[in-house]
Amino acid sequence: MRMSRWTGLGVILLVGGLFGHLFAAQAIGGSWVAYRDHVGGFILICVVFGAIIAGLGRRFWQGRPDISLLILGAVNAVLGLWIYIQRFHLHG
Repeated sequence: MRMSRWTGLGVILLVGGLFGHLFAAQAIGGSWVAYRDHVGGFILICVVFGAIIAGLGRRFWQGRPDISLLILGAVNAVLGLWIYIQRFHLHG
C-alpha cells in the first residue's frame, strides 16, 4: 500500500505540531507536569479539531481521508508553532 503525498505531508505536519508543544514544555522548565500538559493539549487539539474536520470531510471531500489528515496536520502545526511562540510572553 502506497502512502499519498498529502497523507505524508499531513503526518509530517502532525509531528511538527507535537514538536511545537514539546519545545514549549521544555522552554518553560521541562518538568513532567509541563510535558504532560502540553502533550495532553496536543491530543485534545487532535480530538476536537479531528471531529470537526471529519464532519467537514464527510460533507465536502468524502472519500479523501488524506485531505482530512493534511488539514488536521496543518491546524496542529499552526497551533503548535503558536504555542511555542507564546512561551516568550510568559510573565512570572
